[in-house]
Parts: sequence; C-alpha cells; structure tokens
Amino acid sequence: MGEAGSTARPIIDIRHIHRIFESEAGLAHILHDISFTVQQGEFVAIIGPSGSGKSTLMNILGCLDTPTSGTYLLEGLDVAKLTDDELAEVRATRIGFVFQSFNLLPRMSVLDNVMLPLAYIDVPRREREMRAVHALRAVSLPLDHYDHRTNELSGGQMQRVAIARALVNDPAIILADEPTGNLDSTTGHQVLDTFHHLKDQGKTIVLITHDSSVAAEADRIVTIRDGRIFEGSTK
Repeated sequence: MGEAGSTARPIIDIRHIHRIFESEAGLAHILHDISFTVQQGEFVAIIGPSGSGKSTLMNILGCLDTPTSGTYLLEGLDVAKLTDDELAEVRATRIGFVFQSFNLLPRMSVLDNVMLPLAYIDVPRREREMRAVHALRAVSLPLDHYDHRTNELSGGQMQRVAIARALVNDPAIILADEPTGNLDSTTGHQVLDTFHHLKDQGKTIVLITHDSSVAAEADRIVTIRDGRIFEGSTK
C-alpha cells in the first residue's frame, strides 16, 4: 500500500485470529493466526478453494461469528467487546451483505426488497423509499424495473438488486460472498462493473471467491489456504 494508506486507520484490522471448533470428533482448527488490514475505499478479494477457511473468515468479518482468539477491529471498534444487541446493530448498519444466492423475496417488488433492511431500524416509509431509490440508481437498475417482482428479473438484475439492498443503510463495508457464482461470465462482469463503480464512489468492498478471474478485478488479492493467509500485493 502507499504511504498515505499505511498511516490511515484501517477500516478492517484483523490481528492474530484463530478459530477452533469443538465437536464430539475433537477440535478442528480452521483459521491459524490470521492477520491483515483493509483500508477505507479499498476493493479486496479473498480467494481460496473449498475448505480453505474463507467462509469462516467471512462470518467473522461479518460479525456473524467470533474468533476463538485474536482481535478484530472494525472501524477501530473492538468487536469482541460488543454486546449481542450492539453486534446486531453493526450487522444492520455498518456491513452490507451480498450473497451468491441473492436472498431476495420473490413475491415482493424490487423497491420493497431494497427497503426491507430499513424496516428493522425504524426508518419512516417515505425515507425508506427515497433511500432505496438512491441505492437502485447507484447500481444502475432501470427505473421501470422498480415495481417488478424480483422473480421477473434476470440473474444479473437480481444481483444488482441485492447489491442495492446491501447499500441502502450506507454501510462502511460491502461484504460479498461469491457474488458472481450463479451468473454466466457476461452477467458476472456486469456485476463486477457495479462493484468498480461503487469503489470509485469510495465504498470499501471485500469480495470472497474461489475464482481467480473474479479476484483479479480487485485492487488487492489475499489468498487463504488451509486456514492461513498469504497476503497479496496491491496492483
């Protein structure tokens, strides 16, 4: 990273993270001494094969799981010190999730799907609509699609709606798990173009993938193998 990046406080700061799961079969050490940072406005890809630990790492980054040991600072905040309610608020307001399977509600309109996260934080309906329209414009979905049900859209359009839903709370980080996994290559490139557009607007994006061509779209690639990090270089 450049000199300026090295002096700024990282938005994600993972320090010596271990994750060990206990079961009747014994202990499974999934993550081993993971340390890395992500700066504000970076587009970082975390790449690894199935079983490498990247899903476990994603759950920790998304505050869906806690490490067995080590420290996770999110915007300078020590996640381990947060209560369950505070963690829920962080997930709702500071992290935008984008999944491979879209996770949209098929019988609801595009606009209602994007507004949904705002209902959990008591935002008035008129403001929910305004913020949802702003998010949909950010992902370049045509206006005449807003009242469509999501099951009437193409795969690429559904993923753009899912990205808009992730954006609607103006999160600090967009965390995308295999966001092109269910898309053909052309449509996948359109979705990646959306991430580039958001990065140009100053959004921080962490994309998790097993696909090297998808990872190559990022500013920096972090490789995970057998639960260990191999830091990638900045382009």
